[in-house]
Amino acid sequence: MWIDGKAINCDESESILNVARKNGIYIPAICYLSGCSPTLACRLCMVEADGKVVYSCNAKAKDGLKITTNSPELNEARKAIMQTYCVNHPLECGVCDQSGECELQNMVFHMKVSEVPYAIKDSYKPVQKWGIVEYEPALCIVCERCVTVCKDKIGENRLKTVPRNADQLPKEYKDELPKDAYAVWNKFQKSLIGLASGKDYLECSQCGECAAVCPVGALTESHFTYTTNAWELTKIPSSNPHASDCELIYYEIKPTSIEDRTPKIYRVSNDFFFGEIDKAARFGYDFNNGFGVKDEIKFKSIVENIKNGTIKNIKFSSFITNEEARILELLSKKYGLNLVNDEAKKYQEFLNIFSDYSGMTLYSGDVDSIKEADFIVVAGSFLRYDAPNLSYKVNNALKINKASGYYFHPIEDSVVEGYSKNFKTITHKPNLDIEILLFILQKFGTNLPVWIADKLVYDEKEIKDLKEETTKMVEFSKFAEVLGVNEEEFDKLSKDKKTPVLIIGEDYIKSKNAPTLAKLLGYIQRFTSFKIIIIPPRTNSLGVAKICTISKPDTNKKTLGYNEKADFEFGVYEGLNAPSLNQQEGTFLNLDRRVVPINPALPYYGYELNDIAKALGLDAKHTIDYSENLGDEFKSVKFDDLENFYDNGGKNHRGYKLEPKKIVGVIDSEFDIENKALNLDSFIYLANPISQFSKFTARSSIGEVAYLYAGAKFLKDHGLEDKDIVEINGISLGVKLDSEIEGAYLPYFDDKIEVEKFFKTRYENLEIKRLKDE
Repeated sequence: MWIDGKAINCDESESILNVARKNGIYIPAICYLSGCSPTLACRLCMVEADGKVVYSCNAKAKDGLKITTNSPELNEARKAIMQTYCVNHPLECGVCDQSGECELQNMVFHMKVSEVPYAIKDSYKPVQKWGIVEYEPALCIVCERCVTVCKDKIGENRLKTVPRNADQLPKEYKDELPKDAYAVWNKFQKSLIGLASGKDYLECSQCGECAAVCPVGALTESHFTYTTNAWELTKIPSSNPHASDCELIYYEIKPTSIEDRTPKIYRVSNDFFFGEIDKAARFGYDFNNGFGVKDEIKFKSIVENIKNGTIKNIKFSSFITNEEARILELLSKKYGLNLVNDEAKKYQEFLNIFSDYSGMTLYSGDVDSIKEADFIVVAGSFLRYDAPNLSYKVNNALKINKASGYYFHPIEDSVVEGYSKNFKTITHKPNLDIEILLFILQKFGTNLPVWIADKLVYDEKEIKDLKEETTKMVEFSKFAEVLGVNEEEFDKLSKDKKTPVLIIGEDYIKSKNAPTLAKLLGYIQRFTSFKIIIIPPRTNSLGVAKICTISKPDTNKKTLGYNEKADFEFGVYEGLNAPSLNQQEGTFLNLDRRVVPINPALPYYGYELNDIAKALGLDAKHTIDYSENLGDEFKSVKFDDLENFYDNGGKNHRGYKLEPKKIVGVIDSEFDIENKALNLDSFIYLANPISQFSKFTARSSIGEVAYLYAGAKFLKDHGLEDKDIVEINGISLGVKLDSEIEGAYLPYFDDKIEVEKFFKTRYENLEIKRLKDE
């Protein structure tokens, strides 16, 4: 088609507005969000298509179409709309938090609006404090971006339009005003934004995305209100340090005060058009422990004890950069150190087996796969809690791409159930993980090895009740029946799907069946059309797995803990001062298989891991200064040279992507398929509440006390109530109702409560003893 005389090739499923944006053509719009349903609330995006006025956010591209984006008539119609937006809009730009980045301000100047020839009586609307955000109705232009982002991206549907109870427009305005200006103003006079729950506070996961997308100052972050002017802040592009999405974020900083010129983070923002972020990324930015000091005694002690062989183990978490992982690997080689990281080791072992059976070095799926998916299966992940950003992408594909699919998990999540009527949730017993993958192979596998194809053929054998056994050779083939899947419905929802995606979570990595699951998953990538994502459990688990040789500790020798408890400690909160991730530069390898950069938002004056490496004789060129020696799959590129943005069309320019490569010696031989998982009728799950990921989020401003989190039915079945005190394996903690789930989980974000030592997998049957009421 042609836009303003420019010939453009595009997909007929795309909106004219998105096509224009991808090609650098500006069409004004204030209500439309990329990746969300059009609301037609502002109508500013009107264009002429073959001489007819259409709204480009809603109108689809069509072969041969001729589009005009600007004409005297279009510009006058848009200007009239902006004039109605300015009626009674408070002139408080000097103190409004949005001033300087307000889209209404921008549009007023762009449309050359210098007067408002219309008037109507206003009504007083007080500010509403909804918790983590505040709503000022007087500033609201009812664009509905907050409503659509919560529905179409976040998937929680917590906001809606409510009656404004204002005066109706005088009838004479219908004749005086252009049609679209009248329609926009008329709707504005009828509506405001309200809470879907009908309560006076926002019940949600508190991601803050609604405030982020607000084009004016109507929805604001409560902690940020009246703290600074937007133009005083310096934006530092970086990546979410708390979870493996590593989404693009901006640390917004300025000096702490007139007297104290030390930089301070005032807020975190994001590119909300293409990269949503969760509560931890947005509000958990203050997890640094001061600016560090150089304790020479502790530093020399660590260096000397590595040199003399007293320290033979380094225990570390995956909340580190790729460059730090490389330093640890080089140190381990030079001094014969054991690198200890239980979570990353399990993930590494799972990936290695998966590669052997898939024939590829990495899983094939990514975020783009989800965007394009028409059928999505999620298994082994407590999705919204484990990977909230990934849950946003899944919900968005279901809402916008009209995908269908299945969510398999032993704990019910009512929010996921509400994503789409075509996204079925299957609540199954925790030992039925192998069966899910065999079911997928049975339904979608082609050209399978004969030995496994024979197992997947239906027979008439009686299926034994799995409740009777703790282990079982999986030889039957009626997997749908065992899993509780309506097979006729499954066949209907999956029929003729061309771009399926399978998302696998940490349940499978920690399962007693992990080796078998990794092999079957390799077969799924190899013998079906599914794109696969294996979610890295922590921020940089994938980077650590690709860079480090992880082993078991030598229990007869001392251990250096990097952000872990040990004999010698080097960390943000322990022992010798170490920088936090918002004080470092480097890269992460995220779940999208992208090497993405991070930048320091705050200064740091203590020792870094690289200082230890230099003191131990490693050449700085091969440690943190360059990223060129991370490993064979990485590119030789300085992290300072990596891009970190989305363009106007949504194309990802963040770092670079590692592409799966074929491996030599793919395994074809038969393997035993034995279910070693325990069949638990009652269990507690190992998981964190939404947006808590580690001791870093726990010690940020969003920190919270750890509880036993449970659904209403679990509480009733166990004779418990919200706010009770219980004892579990010697640990006393409170009980907290999670009304969105059915089941129970214990968190591990609080390192003062070491619950992980009770869990061999993510499911355990732990005794709960009620101690007393609140």
